[in-house]
Amino acid sequence: MKYILAIDQGTTGTTVVVLDRELNVRGRVNREFRQIFPKPGWVEHDPEEIWQSTLDTVAAAVDQAGVAPADIAAVGITNQRETTVVWERSTGRAIHNAIVWQDRRTASRLSLLKQAGLEERFRAGTGLVLDPYFSGSKIEWILDHVDGARAAAGRGELAFGTIDTYLLWRLTGGTAHKTDVSNASRTLLMDLRGQAWDDELLGHLNIPREVLPEICGNAEIFGEVRGVPGLADGTPVSGMAGDQQAALFGQACFSAGEAKCTYGTGAFLLMNTGAEPVRSNAGLLTTAAWRIGGESAYALEGSAFIAGAAVQWLRDGLELFSSAPEVEELARSVEDSGGVVFVPALTGLGAPHWNPDARGVIYGLTRGTTRGHVARAALEGIAFQNVDILTAMESDLGHPLTTLKVDGGACANNLLMQFQADTLGVPIVRPVMTDTTALGSALMAGLAVGMFSDLDAIRATWRADREFTPSMSSADRAEHMARWQGGLARV
Repeated sequence: MKYILAIDQGTTGTTVVVLDRELNVRGRVNREFRQIFPKPGWVEHDPEEIWQSTLDTVAAAVDQAGVAPADIAAVGITNQRETTVVWERSTGRAIHNAIVWQDRRTASRLSLLKQAGLEERFRAGTGLVLDPYFSGSKIEWILDHVDGARAAAGRGELAFGTIDTYLLWRLTGGTAHKTDVSNASRTLLMDLRGQAWDDELLGHLNIPREVLPEICGNAEIFGEVRGVPGLADGTPVSGMAGDQQAALFGQACFSAGEAKCTYGTGAFLLMNTGAEPVRSNAGLLTTAAWRIGGESAYALEGSAFIAGAAVQWLRDGLELFSSAPEVEELARSVEDSGGVVFVPALTGLGAPHWNPDARGVIYGLTRGTTRGHVARAALEGIAFQNVDILTAMESDLGHPLTTLKVDGGACANNLLMQFQADTLGVPIVRPVMTDTTALGSALMAGLAVGMFSDLDAIRATWRADREFTPSMSSADRAEHMARWQGGLARV
């Protein structure tokens, strides 16, 4: 019996899952790490804490699974995508904290590029909008704000990576500096059709090519493990994808028109559009889904920056409850939100609005408002954001979505899932295994080493847990959406 180990390096913590050939979970361990907020709108992580959380969870998950390191056939990596690290090649030491995808510090810099008339060039080349969300302007900021960094980069002494690349470097003892097409497509620097770094865009953002990793596919040997407790030296790292593309893969959305929504720190709705990128006219992103065996797939994506993070804020910032799962019970303590609307724009608004200066709003408060109303409004706000995204997606495609698969931690919240089905007006299908980001990278890793024969074999393993059927009247849905629009007008 051989096993796959999947590292899911997320925004608030690292999860490692050990799976057997039948995709049964044999071990699963999570460790949270520190969130750093140096200034309003700035979000950072300590790369060493990310690496230590990875070491801890790998060793603990293998121990929990009760397997020998030599029995791990392959390692997969999935990651928070746009979060940016720059490190010294000679030591592996990061020269600055990782700048997280939620960080908004480069908004003014990107405004200058827009004023220079460059947004269409970036959009046409990368499928992305000029927003601080993406990695390119974060790299530029680090090189410009760390003493000596730009000169060192020009000499080839520094390396850039999103978290997949950083973990690969550390796992392989600094022998592999690579990324995959899904993560590279989130940098503002990769030509989407050619799947190669674009020298013109590098020039606009002052990024030296010397810092960039090699762009690879998603299911191939990226490197071999060296000196990692719990893993045998020589174990191949053979699957890699950004978390949302990994979730699309883990949900077996292999055909054009199939879609999923991941409820993590943010909410991310992706639809497979097949072998050709589809340009959005409604504020969505066009992104690489994966490249496997030389065949590429693309996706339309809508991203809401805050989803589960809103619940985390209610827990930690407002101290309304002590653990995230309690939000559902608290929200069920009232029949509705009592007219309260919560727009969770705590780090700006993503698709389809793209307003980096937006800030969160809770309105409609009265003397009768309780913690329960606020909790319910928060869950509704998460759902409303996805309605806006799906409406934009249907506009781009010219036809309605019929079913949406869901995953991520918050999809365990039955109240949220039912409200999402009601407001979207389509059935919501939750799988048996909701760790689909980890699952996707594991499946890619298994494909590369021959544990799975093809996509059809993988599709046959996918199993549904529950379907949520819409039950809200069209009049009630319209009333809810009108209140949501009133909230958006106040951000």
